[in-house]
Amino acid sequence: MACGQQKIQSQQKNAKKQAGQKKKQGHDQKAAVKAALIYTCTVCRTQMPDPKTFKQHFESKHPKTPLPPELAGVQA
Repeated sequence: MACGQQKIQSQQKNAKKQAGQKKKQGHDQKAAVKAALIYTCTVCRTQMPDPKTFKQHFESKHPKTPLPPELAGVQA
């Protein structure tokens, strides 16, 4: 355990190290992925990145439900 001045120096060093890692990391990956998921299934509310995946999901998971109009022209 560090005490007094040594503790303060250790905290400052750690804060500087954390700031450097954050800067190196760049943008937030979770936000970028979330922004890419633009298609939402109307039945189960699952999000998908493109219409082809959306159509495949809809046909396999909800076969008895009629296809939504936005998927009518999509080739799977």
